[in-house]
Amino acid sequence: MAKIDLVAREWADIVFQGRNKDYGAYVLRNGTSKRNVYSILAVLLVAVLGFSAIKLITFIQEQQELARTEAVELSAIQEKKQAKKVEKVEQPKVEPEKVVEKVKSSIKFTAPVIKKDNEVKEEDEIKLDEVEKSDKSVGAFTVEGNDEVGGEVLKAKEEIAPPPEPEKPKEEDTKIFDVVEQMPSFPGGNVMAWLSQNLKYPVIAAENGVQGRVVVQFVVEKDGSVTDVHAVKKVDPSLDKEAERVVKSMPKWIPGKQNGSPVRVKYTLPVTFKLQ
Repeated sequence: MAKIDLVAREWADIVFQGRNKDYGAYVLRNGTSKRNVYSILAVLLVAVLGFSAIKLITFIQEQQELARTEAVELSAIQEKKQAKKVEKVEQPKVEPEKVVEKVKSSIKFTAPVIKKDNEVKEEDEIKLDEVEKSDKSVGAFTVEGNDEVGGEVLKAKEEIAPPPEPEKPKEEDTKIFDVVEQMPSFPGGNVMAWLSQNLKYPVIAAENGVQGRVVVQFVVEKDGSVTDVHAVKKVDPSLDKEAERVVKSMPKWIPGKQNGSPVRVKYTLPVTFKLQ
């Protein structure tokens, strides 16, 4: 039997020889060769595209890595150049203090200040008669010299004083006292009456029948304002939050005093919630 090329169409004619070729199977078998070729081409195309995509991604990653390396090297080179360009800061030359070997006698000059006679010290008093009669010069100090002709008059050495250090706040400015000589007081005196007028009973607490006493702690500042408000004895989240709110909304208190000066004082206040 001769060999049959399965890719060619003749094998379908051999199979369907003497049969009805209008049947669908003949049409399908007759197009098999074409479909096989298309399938092979499609597989090859997909393989080529996949391989190309992998190569492209690898190439992009290599270019990015190369760009990063070049950027790092360029940055290092620029830093080296900048370091070379930094000029050396010259230290100011400090001239050695001149030692005066020849000193001329001088009388201390005192700036005239109007004072009462009993407040003037004898050494600071300007004695005009002595100045007129004396051949001594007027200087910053009274000095007995050793060369009245070629000597130098001593001058006061000027020194730049360092800037004063900032004053640290006194302990009483920041300290919070628990007890002081004069405790803070609410303006008008009746803080409980003010609380009852401004307190808003939370609806959720009222519906659930929740009541009790929330103890709130706060600090009365030196200007009477209220800060650091927080509940130290809690009952219910809604009641605790309302107690803190109403305390924060209080007007300024009369601040507490220690040694006659206003200070910061810690204060504790109970806020009562009671259903009618």
